[in-house]
Amino acid sequence: MPVFYDCQRCTACCRWPGEVRVTAAEIRRMAGYLGLTEDEFIQRHTRVRENRRGLALMERPNFECVLLEGDDCAVQPVKPQQCRDFPNLWRFPGFEQSCRAVPREVSKTDYARLLRRATGRRSIPPQGGTQDRPKPERGRSVPET
Repeated sequence: MPVFYDCQRCTACCRWPGEVRVTAAEIRRMAGYLGLTEDEFIQRHTRVRENRRGLALMERPNFECVLLEGDDCAVQPVKPQQCRDFPNLWRFPGFEQSCRAVPREVSKTDYARLLRRATGRRSIPPQGGTQDRPKPERGRSVPET
């Protein structure tokens, strides 16, 4: 049976090093949510990705996401897709040691329904499409697949 992880909003994933890629649509939503123009959001909260192909959210010197405020995401309702997808559509080996997401076995039908609700995606990759990625070294981005 598929395993679905219920996010507990522990913010552990907001404190890991690595790039959180953002699209133009995500920038537009986050900027609007924060009451900023897109240009203001880009200047304050993004940087050019290491591969120079787009933008990523900035990290603080301790590797926390720049949008983390205490123990909460400043843009939780409109957070990037990459954030919404974790840990159900991508994860790295050993993430369970830090992440408090609660695993539970569900039927394939329930898995698809829960995944749509958690990620906001209309179409869901088939079970087994979850990507296990190596945990990045401090300051290194998670390799793309």
